[in-house]
Order: sequence, then C-alpha cells, then structure tokens
Amino acid sequence: MADDLRALEDWAGVLLAKLGAGERRKLNQTIARDLRRSQQQRIAAQKNPDGTPYAPRKPRKDLRGKVGRVRRKMFAKLRQARHLKLQSTAGSIALGFVGRTARLARVHQYGLRDRAERGAPDVQYERRQLLGLTDADLELIRDRLLEHLAG
Repeated sequence: MADDLRALEDWAGVLLAKLGAGERRKLNQTIARDLRRSQQQRIAAQKNPDGTPYAPRKPRKDLRGKVGRVRRKMFAKLRQARHLKLQSTAGSIALGFVGRTARLARVHQYGLRDRAERGAPDVQYERRQLLGLTDADLELIRDRLLEHLAG
C-alpha cells in the first residue's frame, strides 16, 4: 500500500507542480471530501481497508438479551463529519479524528488497551482500522486529478 501511494505521489507531483496554489488547494479540498465520504462508507460497512470485516464486539455478560432490542453498528456517531475532520491546503490533505474522539479511534485503530468506562478494568481491544486507504481510494485520487487537469 505504501509503495502504491509513493508511486501515485511521484506521478502526481510533476502534474501538480504545474498548477497554481489556489488551484491545488481547490483540488485537494475536493479530493479530501471524496476521501472522507469513502472512509465514512467503509466504516458504516464495518470493513477494514483490506476488505476484511471488523472484529465483532465482545458479548456483555451484565446485559440480558432483550426481545426487540435494536442493535447499533459500531462507530455510528464516530463517522459523522463533526468527528471525522478534514483539513486541506495547497500542499497537503489531512483526514482524522480530533479531541476525545481521537483517543477512542486510536485505541481501535491499533488494538490498544483501554478502560470502557471510569472504574472499569483495562480491556484489550481488537484492531479495527477506522482510517486507511484502499485501492479504490487511490483510484479515486488519480481520477479526480485527471478530471481536474482535463477540465
């Protein structure tokens, strides 16, 4: 994946150098919005960037099985735009979580140990990659760049 990203960067760097700073910023903003949408859809589908499903939640012993209970997917609120921030300039694109949300996302992204709530014991969380580039994301970046240069 890193090699693919490096190859895309080398290929696009020459083309982007020909654009003015305002045009690059506008292009980066478009790409960043598309990438955020792609990440949100992948998180909603409960999939890692490599296409494997997220590890399931651990069953809770203190909750009785309730009939008719609606089960929510993991990270339903985390994928909202107010938590998944984007920042784009003429030279870069940044997409990530900020504040308290960043801590929660980091624990799941890397499979770290954390407490589920205050006073609870430490729990080892499964690795669930919230952010990452897929092959489709790399194609999206390439396509947006070509569309911008052609139009």
